[in-house]
Amino acid sequence: MTQIRTLLIGTALTAFAATAAVAQTAAQPAAGMSGQAQVQTQGADLAPAAPAAQGVQPATPAPTRVTAPGSTDPLVQKRDADAQANAEYRAQKKSSKAELKEQQKAARSQYNQQVRNAKINQKADKQAANNEMKMNMQGQAADQDNGADVKH
Repeated sequence: MTQIRTLLIGTALTAFAATAAVAQTAAQPAAGMSGQAQVQTQGADLAPAAPAAQGVQPATPAPTRVTAPGSTDPLVQKRDADAQANAEYRAQKKSSKAELKEQQKAARSQYNQQVRNAKINQKADKQAANNEMKMNMQGQAADQDNGADVKH
């Protein structure tokens, strides 16, 4: 199957190249030239091919992407418009997702900072309460040493 396919592709390429060569040589001579000038022009076209046959590769131009200026077919226009709209939607969705991630990261960071601050404040409040309780205990102990009545 692959051999048949290769053979068909090769035949098609050969036919295409032959058609292009005939069309190219037929388009070159001017209307007022004689038949002898046409033969010389064709001979000049074949001269650059000789170095390629000797093993020297001619420089090939970079492949260019040929696109039609715009189709008048409404289905093609709709397809192109849909493709462009989808591309814009995907780009917008990607940027929105990145923005959301940044907002979530900032919110998480802010929350973690608030939790740290709350823990520090709670620890400071406990320490202040312990210090106050110790001061009260020391004050009561001093009052008891002086013989004063302590009310509980």
